[in-house]
Amino acid sequence: MNATDRTPADLLRSALAADPARPLVTFYDDATGERVELSVATFANWVAKTANYLQGDLAAAPGDRLALLLPAHWQTAVWLLACSSVGVVAEVDGDPAAADLVVSGPDRLAEARACSGERVALALRPLGGRFPQPPADFADYAVEVPGQGDRFAPFVPVDAGAPALTVGGEELTGAGIGERALADAAAEEMPQAPRVLSGLSYDTWRGLSYGLYAPLATGGSVVLCRHLDRLGAEGTLAREATEKITFKAPPALS
Repeated sequence: MNATDRTPADLLRSALAADPARPLVTFYDDATGERVELSVATFANWVAKTANYLQGDLAAAPGDRLALLLPAHWQTAVWLLACSSVGVVAEVDGDPAAADLVVSGPDRLAEARACSGERVALALRPLGGRFPQPPADFADYAVEVPGQGDRFAPFVPVDAGAPALTVGGEELTGAGIGERALADAAAEEMPQAPRVLSGLSYDTWRGLSYGLYAPLATGGSVVLCRHLDRLGAEGTLAREATEKITFKAPPALS
C-alpha cells in the first residue's frame, strides 16, 4: 500500500501499475465446478467498465446508495471496487426500498424489485454469462457492461473521507476500508503479498476483508471459494497446495 493510497480504487490503481499480470482474484464455485482467475489487469478492466456503466448509463453520483444483493463472487468484488471508483456507497445486503439503485443476483430479484431506482441483475453464470431470459424490470449486467469503456475517470473526485461501504450495520469510509484491512492483516500476521484462501461470505466485514480488501491492500491475491464446505477437509488441503496458499482466512465468528 503506497502512502498516497486511501480508497480501494486507489489500491487497485497501484496494483495495476506495479504488476498488472499477477493474479488478483481466483474464484471457485464448488457447487458447479466453476473456476475463474482474474489478473490485476483483467479485474481492473471489469471494474472500469462497471464504473463507467454505473456513472454513465445508471447516472449514479457520489453519495448515492446501492443495495448490493450478491453472494461472495468475483463479480461482487468488481461491483465493490466500481462503487469505490465512482463514490457510490455499497450497502451489502442493503434495503432495496431505501436505496437509490440495486444490484441483485438471480435468487433475490423479487426482493430487489422494492427499489424504485435503477435495477441491475446478474445471472452469476460461468464466465459472466447473461440470463437465458432477461428478468423483467432489470438491466442484464452481462448485456450492458461489455461495451463500456476500458478506462474510467470520475466526473467528481471521490472523497476518501466520505461513506463508502455499509456491511453488518457498520459504515466505513473509503480511507477507513484500507486502514482496517491493513489492521486485519497485521493482527492475523499475514505474510507479505499473501495468497489468501477464503470461504467466508461477503455479508460481514470479516468476509469482505479477508476475501478482498486485505489481499488488495497488502499486494496479495485471494482465492475466493463459494460453497467451500462441499469440498471437505481433504479437498480443501488439496486446493491450498494447488493454489499455493500462504494464508487461510480465519473461520467465521459464531
